[in-house]
Amino acid sequence: MPQDAFHIRRLADELNSFLTGGKINRISQVNKDELTFIIYTGKSTVKLILSANASNARVCLSLTEKEPAPIAPNFCMLLRKHLQNAEILAVRQHEFERIIEIDLHCTTDFSESKRTLHCELMGKYSNIVLTENGVILGALKTTALEDNSHRVLLAGAKYLYPAPQDKLSVFDGDGLRSRLENWVSTRGVEIDGEDLAVFLFENVAGLALSTAREIVKRAEKENGGLQNGFSSAANKPIWEFVGAFCLHEPCEACVQMRGGVAVDFFAFPVDGGVKKPSLCKAEDEFFTNRETAKGFADKKRKLDNAAKALKKKLTKKLQDTLERLKEADKADEYRIKGELLTANLYRVEKGASRVELENWYAEDGGVIAITLDTTLSPSKNAQRYFKLYNKHKRAREVLTPMLETEKREIEYVDSVLSAIAVSETADDLKEIETELIGLGLLRAPMQRVGAKKKEIEIPFREYEFDGVKIYVGRNNLQNDRLLRLASPDDIWLHAQKYHSAHVIIAVGGGTVRDETLLYAAEICAYYSDGRESDKIPVDYCKRKFVKKPNKSKAGFVIYTDYKTVLVKPNKHAE
Repeated sequence: MPQDAFHIRRLADELNSFLTGGKINRISQVNKDELTFIIYTGKSTVKLILSANASNARVCLSLTEKEPAPIAPNFCMLLRKHLQNAEILAVRQHEFERIIEIDLHCTTDFSESKRTLHCELMGKYSNIVLTENGVILGALKTTALEDNSHRVLLAGAKYLYPAPQDKLSVFDGDGLRSRLENWVSTRGVEIDGEDLAVFLFENVAGLALSTAREIVKRAEKENGGLQNGFSSAANKPIWEFVGAFCLHEPCEACVQMRGGVAVDFFAFPVDGGVKKPSLCKAEDEFFTNRETAKGFADKKRKLDNAAKALKKKLTKKLQDTLERLKEADKADEYRIKGELLTANLYRVEKGASRVELENWYAEDGGVIAITLDTTLSPSKNAQRYFKLYNKHKRAREVLTPMLETEKREIEYVDSVLSAIAVSETADDLKEIETELIGLGLLRAPMQRVGAKKKEIEIPFREYEFDGVKIYVGRNNLQNDRLLRLASPDDIWLHAQKYHSAHVIIAVGGGTVRDETLLYAAEICAYYSDGRESDKIPVDYCKRKFVKKPNKSKAGFVIYTDYKTVLVKPNKHAE
């Protein structure tokens, strides 16, 4: 990702031309790393994103809507105090560094001052610092005094720029020439374009490797080739080309696409690049795509872990119940021993630890060994076995229905895991999150003070085939809602012996063609546990034959009068 000084220079120029004279109307903080400024430019209202995230550091205009943090952090409150209604005087790059500075004219009823917001876009060292007359008013990421840091980032301290890297300035042609000559002299092989690009990346400050490659590519094209970075006197050697390119190369913003997904952005044309009207637009599209994908993956993993933790707990509970039930199955054995002892009390010696008696209950006869408590009389030993019989009998009566309940609970969690596994978008996960919050597995998100609780109701997946609407549930809650909304004569589908989405073909009182039924069955098979199989059976029937038992878990139904079709899973993305 080329978030280097070359790109930041062009970005700062774009923002300066667009935002100068604008006024900050509102400031909010999305998370610990990202701020949002709502700015009125005199013509329109725009949203400026300032992010100090290690992977997504940026300053750019954005159209993406994000929910502010429920409680504004301290730095956000400080910015509101100092920058509310401030006028933007200029947006500029500090020298040729990865720093964008926003100069602001701030006024109140009693004072007037100039302040600067320093946005340091430096990977894991990214930060946002507010200063006045070179003194820090506050920083997004502060340093503690005990950290023994070379830069003190605390209110009241003097603001110092980050220490420069041990690299050359893009404008230091003599230094670059000297270092290049030394480097070439130590190499025993011919230097190619990639070697030269890596050299520039490692030795010139503010250049990403992709930008260094573009510089070498342009230099080779202009000079008709390069030999170890040198060229004929009629053309510019590479050390002169670097400074000229970084200063004067116009911005031609594009987003590089791969498989329909934005994978990078550039200020110059690249293979697979889609031209954009501005670098801000390209940057926003790339980072929005990246953050959306990461946010989806993180939430999917979080929900999956929560559901798997519940399944592990229920499985352990089920195993314990099975072991107790296995022990309870000895009830009849205890009854037989009690009855045999009672019938043979006269044959049992007092104080004996063991007795062997004829087993009348065994089909093949024989004897049975009975262990005795030496401290008890023969009749008390018989009573002890009857007590054990009654205890295990009661346990079996309790454990048998408990076992079925626990099996149903695990089956339900498996259905949740299945819904998570086939999820493809953030919308697929929203109601699953609500479901897990209802189970007590996740905490409900904090609400902003005074904000009304939003009822999340995500639309079903919707298809149309041959003029007929087909609706597909995304999760258990949607499956229940889909069932409630369907008409009695609509066709309901579900994968046989697999967890799957519920599918409704809205026939509207008419009949459904075989082609439509197969199309819907293929979609149902795709959104199931069996999506990787070659073919799986899908049951279908009229909605009126599908019943949801009282107090049953979300997504659970029973159905009758059904038929089955064997289909190959197909998403039908077209």
